[in-house]
Amino acid sequence: MPIIQIRGAVKVFGSITAVAGVDLDIDRGECFGLLGPNGAGKTSLVRMIVGVSPMSRGSIVIDGKDITREPRTIKADLGVVPQEDNLDPDLNVVENLTTFARYFDIPGGEARHRAMDNLRLFELQDRQKAKVEDLSGGMKRRLLIARALTNRPKLLVLDEPTVGLDPQTKHLVWRKLRTLKAQGTTLLLCTQNMDEASFLCDRLAVMNEGRIVALDSPSELLSKHGGSQVIEVRVRDTEKKASVLSLMSERGLQWQEMEEAIYLFQGDGQVLDEGLASELLVVNQHVPTLEDVFLKLTGRSLKEP
Repeated sequence: MPIIQIRGAVKVFGSITAVAGVDLDIDRGECFGLLGPNGAGKTSLVRMIVGVSPMSRGSIVIDGKDITREPRTIKADLGVVPQEDNLDPDLNVVENLTTFARYFDIPGGEARHRAMDNLRLFELQDRQKAKVEDLSGGMKRRLLIARALTNRPKLLVLDEPTVGLDPQTKHLVWRKLRTLKAQGTTLLLCTQNMDEASFLCDRLAVMNEGRIVALDSPSELLSKHGGSQVIEVRVRDTEKKASVLSLMSERGLQWQEMEEAIYLFQGDGQVLDEGLASELLVVNQHVPTLEDVFLKLTGRSLKEP
């Protein structure tokens, strides 16, 4: 049985539908990623999963328990790493963890033991007496994850866990998250970092306008939607642009337009015939990446939430 089962989840804010009928299963022990532009509905969906925002319609079952009927029981097995720092500045590093343990009725001695284990996991044991304000941004992110492990959660939900981190700290966090997954913790990762998604996630759901528009492993998403090559072109004669685009469609080419640029997603065996190639100026071409797939599925225009 999946650890998360979502059926027909809808979230409405006034006239805005943030989540528009999502069905999703997340397996135990996997790292599952949610991708999407700002305003796609990722955060609204996650907030419903962790029980801090009620659904407008639908059902969410976590570890066999309905989120609307047993929220307290579910939260006892849940760890949440927010994007924003909400550490207590009046407490030192280890006190942030031991105080948090009180929410789960963990005895003092056990709380201290778990706190030190988690600080060692994220290489913070030498800073246990430090004030939060004296920590670097990377240390604070690692401390937030360590705190979320206090109750030894079955499911760890992470919202942009490495945003703003330097490459060394980012890779340290990635390695530790892989360790947690290897130990059986299910990870639900909300991110806009394509490298992070490729490195960590077994499967990815791409959200756009409140719906899941693609769901698969990173490699399969690339295979299905990326083609063999992405070619950025310009039409040499702008007055012929409409006819050239029509011709590309007739040739079965997949393309995406962004202002004067056209991005061709060239499939295996596809070639530009001489007539069409003569109308185009090639600006750039490269092997598709997950970011190309993301932009193809969600659009290249800026979207405000």
